[in-house]
Amino acid sequence: MQSGQISDYGFLADGRSAALVDHTGSVNWWCPGRFDAPSVFARLLDDGAGHWSIRPEGDYTVERHYLDDTLVLRTVFRTAHGEVALTDALAFEPGARGHDIGVNSPQVLVRSVEGLSGEVPMRSSYRPRFEYGRTIAYLVERNDMLEAIAGAARLTLRCSVGFTPSDGEATATFTVRAGATHNFTLGYAPTYDAPLPEVPDADQTIADTVAGWRSWADEHDYQGLYAEEVRRSRLVVQGMTYGPSGAVVASVTTSLPEKLGGDRNYDYRYVWVRDFSLTLRALWRSTCVGEVQRQFAWLGRAMGRVDDKPVPIMYGVLGERDLTEHRLEQLGGYRDSPPVVIGNDAWQQRQTDIFGETMDAAWLMRDRLVPLDQEVRHVLRVLADQAAGDWNLPDAGMWEERGVEHHHVSSKVQCWVALDRAVRFGDRLGDPQDVARWAAARDKVRAEVLDRGWNERMQAYTGSFESDELDASVLVMPLVGFLRADDPRMRSTIHAVEDRLSHDGLLRRWDGDPAGFVICSFWLVSCLALAGERDRAHTLFKELAGRVNDLGLFAEQIDPLTGEQLGNFPQAFSHIGLINAAGVLTDVERDPALRGLGMPPEHFSPARS
Repeated sequence: MQSGQISDYGFLADGRSAALVDHTGSVNWWCPGRFDAPSVFARLLDDGAGHWSIRPEGDYTVERHYLDDTLVLRTVFRTAHGEVALTDALAFEPGARGHDIGVNSPQVLVRSVEGLSGEVPMRSSYRPRFEYGRTIAYLVERNDMLEAIAGAARLTLRCSVGFTPSDGEATATFTVRAGATHNFTLGYAPTYDAPLPEVPDADQTIADTVAGWRSWADEHDYQGLYAEEVRRSRLVVQGMTYGPSGAVVASVTTSLPEKLGGDRNYDYRYVWVRDFSLTLRALWRSTCVGEVQRQFAWLGRAMGRVDDKPVPIMYGVLGERDLTEHRLEQLGGYRDSPPVVIGNDAWQQRQTDIFGETMDAAWLMRDRLVPLDQEVRHVLRVLADQAAGDWNLPDAGMWEERGVEHHHVSSKVQCWVALDRAVRFGDRLGDPQDVARWAAARDKVRAEVLDRGWNERMQAYTGSFESDELDASVLVMPLVGFLRADDPRMRSTIHAVEDRLSHDGLLRRWDGDPAGFVICSFWLVSCLALAGERDRAHTLFKELAGRVNDLGLFAEQIDPLTGEQLGNFPQAFSHIGLINAAGVLTDVERDPALRGLGMPPEHFSPARS
C-alpha cells in the first residue's frame, strides 16, 4: 500500500532520473531515462501502478540516513531476529567524478541487503508497471536474469536470490545472516534502438557512485553559516539537475497535492525561468561558478532567438516548449487525491517576472560574461525591451493563477529588475539611447509600484495594484534591491505579511493558502536579517531548517498545524530558499553594516547610465 506521508520518502538521483524509496524499503516512483519520462514504478500515485519492495518479514523498526555527502540511501531494519541494512543507489557512469557525474548515467537502480546481526527472513515484491501503470509487462526468466518487457520499455533484474514470477509480479523470500550480502541490480533501456539494459556488479557500482558523489561535494566548499544544512540542500539541487543539459527541474514528481482532496496537483518535472536567478544564486553561493555558467548557457539555448514574441516561462530539460497538460485517469492520485496530470499548461501563461529573473542572473554573472557574445547580448536586449514594453500588462504572476490575470506587484518589481540591470550593463548592452529609454521605463515602473502597490489601510505593499490582499511574493522587493528592507514601508510590509500570513514560523503565500510555502518562509528570514532583526532571523532559520524529513528533504509546502509535508517532493525551490537565506545571514554576520543597508551585497555595484 502507499506510504502514509510524503515525508516518508528518500530521494535517489543519477543526473537523468530520480527514484523515491519509502521507509519500508519500497521503490514507489521511478521514471528512468529522464525526469519527465513515463514511470515504471508509480505506486506513489496509485497502489496498482508498480513498485519494488525489499523488507523483513514480520515486525520491524527503521532508521535511515544518506551516506556522507551522497544521495546513496542506507536503511537499517531492526527485528526480533536481528538487523539488516538495505543500501539503495541510482548508479553513475563508472569512473564519473566531479562535474561529470550524471552526464552519461547507465540508468541502473542498485540495491544491496547486508546482514548485520542474527538471521532475518526477508521478502521482496517486484511489480513493474509501465506507462504510469497502464501496461503490465511480461516477466521472462533468461539465464540468471528476470526480464520485464512491454511497449517501449524493458527492465532487466539480476540478483543473488530466486524470484518466482506470476501474472506480472515476481516475489522472493530469503534469509540474511550476519556478514552475508544479497545484491539486486535493475537496469532500464528502451525496447528498440538500444542495447540490453546494463546489470553491473552491485558492490562495485555502489562504491563507485559513492565516490562520484563525494568527488562532486569536495568541489563545492561552502564556507558560510549553516554549512551542514547548505551542503545537504546543495546535494538535493544537484540531484534535480539533468546531467546532459545542466537544467534544474523544479521537482522530480507530478501531482503530489498542495492540499489532500484539493485540485492544485501539478507536474513539476520541468524547468521554470522564474526559478532561474534563485537557482543560479544558490549555485553561486556554494562557489560553483562552472555550473552557473552552464545554467546560463542552457537558458540561452532553450530560449533560442527571441524578438518581439513572448518568451516562454518554462521548458523541458532539453529546452522543449510544448508541455501541454493532460490527465492520467487510470491513476487515483496520492492518497486518493486526484487529478494526476502530466505536462503543465502554465507554459502558455504570460509571466512578466521572467524578464527580471533572467536579467538578474546575467547581472550576477556579469564578470563571467566578458565580453558579451552576440547571442547573449541579443537575448538580454530583447528582454530589456520587452520589460519596457510589457511591464504595464496584467499577468498570471509567480503563483501561476489560472484563468485570470492581475497587475501583480512582484511581476512589476521584476520588470524593474530587468530594466535596472540593463541600465547597469550600460554600453555593454545598448547604445546611449537604449540605456536612456530603459532608465526612463525603470523609473516609471518604480513610481507605479510605490504608488499603486501600497495600501494605506493595510500599511503594506499588497499582492497586486489597488488590492487589499497580502501576498508573500512582495518579500522579494528588498531581496532584489528594489527597496531597502529597513525602509519604513517595507518594514511595515514585512511585519504585516508575517503577522497575517504566518503560523508557527511557516508563511503562506496568501490568505487561504492551505499550508506554509517553504521558500516564502526563507524569504522572510532574509528580509528580517537585512532589516536588522538578526536574532529573530536566525531563530526562524533554525526552526525552518528543522522541519525537513529525517533525510534532510523538503517538499514544497508544510502544514503548520500537523507538520505534514505537502506538494511535489523534493522541491528545488525550498532547498534553494534555504541556501540563499543562509547566504544572507552569513553576509549580515560578516558585515554588520549590511543590517541597515537592507539589500544583498551583489546589488551594491553602482548602475551605469
